[in-house]
Amino acid sequence: MIDQRATEQRRKRYDRIAPFYDLMELMSERRMRPRREKLWAQVPPVRVLEVGVGTGKNFEYHPKDARMTGIDFSPRMLERARKHADKVGALIDLYQMDAQAMEFSDGSFDAAVATCVFCSVPDPVQGFREVKRVVKPGGRVFLMEHMRHSNPIIGAVMDALNPLMRWMGPDINRRTLDNIRAAGLEIEHVEDLGMGGISKLIVARVPNGRPLGVHADRNTPG
Repeated sequence: MIDQRATEQRRKRYDRIAPFYDLMELMSERRMRPRREKLWAQVPPVRVLEVGVGTGKNFEYHPKDARMTGIDFSPRMLERARKHADKVGALIDLYQMDAQAMEFSDGSFDAAVATCVFCSVPDPVQGFREVKRVVKPGGRVFLMEHMRHSNPIIGAVMDALNPLMRWMGPDINRRTLDNIRAAGLEIEHVEDLGMGGISKLIVARVPNGRPLGVHADRNTPG
């Protein structure tokens, strides 16, 4: 069962910071740009769902000729995303929708993408289950997420700091790889993107189908 209270609390937080969100992340976005490019370069030009579009920071990297759909649970973030889509000429259908309970039919998309989203979904496993449901069997899920450090000492520090960070928005100690597996997705590739392994690029797949013909790194998932 979805925790509606927790979901509404987070929605209000992101509504509150929406006017300042891009300014808040101005410095970190310089570091994020090459990471976004790396992730989106692997996404095929098919029916793609972007989960948690925020203010539209990924719009410039969308694959040409992809049929893009995007969702976010914050109406004020979506307002900014729509303005950004107009500014950069992004062709994307945008909907206000909760990642934990999407209104799409099963298998509606060939692939899904999320960047720094599942640290903020109140029930990340349920969110990943929904992604698995709306992406067709064999479809890939491309993720860029930050998560709890594998080092026990650093991980404990992140646990201690998490209540403060959660008040500001995201959880910083999510065990995202475990959550992906718990949702029934198959992890194909994991790549460290820096920050001592906290930030990762992850490619997962909806099981029981023929994989899409996209580039896949041969590194072993971590």
